[in-house]
Order: sequence, then structure tokens, then C-alpha cells
Amino acid sequence: MSGALEQARLHPVPIPADSVGNLLATAARAPSIFNTQPWLFRITTHAIELYADPSRRLRSDPAGREMLISCGAALFGLRLAIRALGYQPVVSVLPEPERPGLLASVRFGASEPITSRERSMLAALPRRHTHRGGFSPDPLPRGLLIGLQHDAVVEHSALALIDRSVAYTQLASMVAQASGSLNSADQSRADVRQWVRLPGSLARDGIPADSIPASPVPGPGRLVQRDLDLGRGIGQLSPDGCPPAATAILLTSADTRTDWIRAGQALHRLLAHAATQWVFASLYSQPLESAPTRALIRSRLGLPGAPQLLLQFGLARLAPATPRRPASGLLAPVKPR
Repeated sequence: MSGALEQARLHPVPIPADSVGNLLATAARAPSIFNTQPWLFRITTHAIELYADPSRRLRSDPAGREMLISCGAALFGLRLAIRALGYQPVVSVLPEPERPGLLASVRFGASEPITSRERSMLAALPRRHTHRGGFSPDPLPRGLLIGLQHDAVVEHSALALIDRSVAYTQLASMVAQASGSLNSADQSRADVRQWVRLPGSLARDGIPADSIPASPVPGPGRLVQRDLDLGRGIGQLSPDGCPPAATAILLTSADTRTDWIRAGQALHRLLAHAATQWVFASLYSQPLESAPTRALIRSRLGLPGAPQLLLQFGLARLAPATPRRPASGLLAPVKPR
């Protein structure tokens, strides 16, 4: 048991009831596959427990890998919300093997003022979004990519930059091949029809039509995106704009449930950091749904870990708000097993 966890259990801090709504709302600003928001929370006297909501798992995600990455992102958001209250979060991931549904337990640790960086990330959460359109022609802020790589390391992950043309060409080819077959798969198309919202929808989850392009055909320097329109003509996102400024792959040391949760925390940390400087990312999860494809990309590019997500970064001055479920709908009604 870590010293911080032991201290939190010996001298427990009660979860402040008047802050629960804000804690969960902040956690729920996390990125998630298809904006499914597949997380549930249970509030105990001295801990907040995180669970996955299996009813929100994609058909194309039978192992729950993408669902756990999404839940890991919510875990980082919860940690950041606790920092806003002036405490260090004490996290135990997968703490009870006999309860595999319990992904994490979070307690309030030592009192410590929030830092200026953490405050900036909190302020940027409402504008952080998955960017599927064109970018600004301006270069990325100096030193940002190195900072994002540090963010990943802090979360026991790594961010590999694809900065050589040969490596990018190889990656683009593998992504195009994987996406071509997956876009036509029945499970993938069913996920799109379930979670991509029609124009005018008032749903508080899923992907709004004004956040998707009408065609998955990539522009210059763009990896092939998931076909979210399916020829329905509902995509409202303009293709205008410049290509991304950088391409990267988020890696973990292995490919276990713990690694997926780590990947989600790393993803949210670095995206929140990027958003403080109006830098956003296009996320590519579809090509990595297949374990053989993940292994192929790792082998071909000589990556030092298991690829979990592909990202393309760029500046953008427009940040459309993405819908979120109310905090009251995020509470587990009974003790999940």
C-alpha cells in the first residue's frame, strides 16, 4: 500500500456532499468514444468509486478496451476536480479483484493548494473537444509537444511523435487499410447509427451532426477518419481549414485493463493541457480496435509500447460545446458488482 493511500485510510476525509455535483460534472467533461460517456460513480462516506456502464459499450468494443480508456479519462477529470477543492486525490485502480466492475476508488488525501497549471486546465475543459475539421495555419506553441509528452509520462504512458515522412506514410497506409474494412463492418455501422445524432437532436450524449464531416475522405496530411455520415448527408462540419501540425501515438507499456485506464488518464491530461493554448486533437480509435492492427503498427513503426490512440494536433479558434449528461444521471443506482 502506498504511503498516501495508507494515510488517506488512517485519516479519512469525508466526501463533501455539497461538492459532489460539481465533482461529477467536471469528471464528465472527459473525452469518450463516440461521446458515449460510459461511466458511473458511487459516492461513499470517504471515497468516490468509478465504474463502467456496460450499456454504453460499443458493439465493436467487445473487450471493453475503448470503454475503459474513456473511463480512465473521467478518472483524470475527477482527480482534477478534487485538486480544485485543495486536496491531493489518492487513487486506487482496480482495487478489488473480486469486483472487476470497480475500476477505481478515489479518496481525498493531503491538503494542497491547486497549481496555476491545474487551474488553467480546469478552465479549458469546457472548450476541449475532439476536432474533426480543419485547423488554423499557425504553428503549435513552442514547447507544447514536449510538454504533452511529459504529461503522458506522468500518467505512466508515452506520446510518440510521428515526425518522419516515411513513418507517417506507413502509418497513414495502415490506418487507411484498417478503416476501409472497419467502416463497412456491420457492428461499426450499427455503432454509428446508434451514437451519431441527427440534426436537431437534443440528446445529451453521442456525436452531434455539426461535429462530423460529410465524408471520411481525408484532406492533405489527415489520417482517414471513421465514416460517421454513412452517406446520409447529415454531416455539417466544413472541410475548410489547414492540415494538422503534428501526429502522435499514445502508448502504454502493456495492453491490459490497467494500461487502458492509464491511457485514458494520460489522454485527458494532455488534451486538457493542449486546450489551455487552443490546441485540439483529432482522435483516431477505429484503426486500433483490432489487436492485430495494434501489433502491426507497433512492429512497423518500432514503437516502444502498445499503441492505444492516434492523435493529430492543431490550433483552432472555434470550440463547439459537446453535450454532456447531467451529474444526477451519473450515479450508480445500486452497488455495482
